[in-house]
Amino acid sequence: MLKQTVTNGNSSTSSFEDLLNSKDVLEMELASLELLKFTLTDARRKVDDVLKGHKSANKTVAECIMLQRILKSSDLAARPFRSFLCSRGFATEGGTTGAAEQERKKANFYKINEAKRDKLAEFGRYTAACLPKFIQQVQFAGGDELELLVHPDGVLPVMAFLKGHHAAQFTNFIFACGVDVPTRQNRFEVVYALMSIRYNTRIRVRTYTDEISPIESICSIFSGAEWYEREIYDMYGVWFNNHPDLRRLLTDYGFEGHPQRKDFPLTGYVEVRWDPELRRVVQEPTELAQEFRKFDLDTPWEVFPAFRDAPITSGYKVVNVKEGKESEKETSNAP
Repeated sequence: MLKQTVTNGNSSTSSFEDLLNSKDVLEMELASLELLKFTLTDARRKVDDVLKGHKSANKTVAECIMLQRILKSSDLAARPFRSFLCSRGFATEGGTTGAAEQERKKANFYKINEAKRDKLAEFGRYTAACLPKFIQQVQFAGGDELELLVHPDGVLPVMAFLKGHHAAQFTNFIFACGVDVPTRQNRFEVVYALMSIRYNTRIRVRTYTDEISPIESICSIFSGAEWYEREIYDMYGVWFNNHPDLRRLLTDYGFEGHPQRKDFPLTGYVEVRWDPELRRVVQEPTELAQEFRKFDLDTPWEVFPAFRDAPITSGYKVVNVKEGKESEKETSNAP
């Protein structure tokens, strides 16, 4: 009876209003769903009749306008059918209530493979047992991304182990990058990313240093790291021992400082420009226009103390090498 009343094209305005004012919430939902379906199908057909020039064109247009007004004034048509049911605690076809819908986790496009994660944890414990002198911590980042925190003296042994050991075979070097955290005693961190095609997995190796302590270059193990280490040296000032060609990569000749350091001023130290009189490139001290002098352009790290003094914490899950378990607590990862 309800469906026949809604889907009938000759229904009057009062019949629609009676359905919308019904006391039964479920019937109201069904009525709104049928009304939306009627609007998308039957109203389109009536508009086609108008274009064809039928005699009932004026009547059809009036009915479409009436349906449009009812939809705009209806609170049911303004919201999706499923969300309206769940907001009132009614169970949908899947049996999910409104409270359960709110507690449901957000959609994650990357699903963590628990079996693969367990194997990575086992491999991390095995690596730490083989190299206990150099590996200081084994942890997961982002759910199932294995990381090894390595002492600076153990970069070469760990890299050689990961590349040559039959249980690892991380033969592909992906990238290397630097991180600057001035609040730490060893402010610079160097991160290496490796991939094992044989086992279809990835790993990151992290080590640390300061402004004056060098790190051994891994170019003898991974030749693809040559330009990455040059970039880290150029941007952060980290020195790599035994590098075949350690010089600046991105900045100009005679550049002062290292741009990616947190204490590097935003304006730089010098300004490079073309001098038409001398017909060559010249370097001059930075000069700002008058309208820019009201800004503090030293460095955000020094200007915002709340940001500078904030603790460096992250939700890393540390693998307990001795007990073979993982710790859910957050760690600061401060070397």
